[in-house]
Amino acid sequence: MADHSDKLPENVPGRYFVDRTCIDCELCREKAPANFVRQDKGRYSYVLRQPASPQEIAECEAALLECPVEAIGREDD
Repeated sequence: MADHSDKLPENVPGRYFVDRTCIDCELCREKAPANFVRQDKGRYSYVLRQPASPQEIAECEAALLECPVEAIGREDD
């Protein structure tokens, strides 16, 4: 499970976040391309935009559940 205290500083405020355990596997960017983006220099993903529709929420949830290193978290967890 992602660590709230280890969130990446680039994450926009809101429910979803990525922590420092991200391995840049691209899964979140493939599952929820409107919400996750790559930080090229650091080679990791972060939340650029919080989901704004039921479809985007579902895509972020899929990314969270399928992240191989559990680097994606929710503030309410």
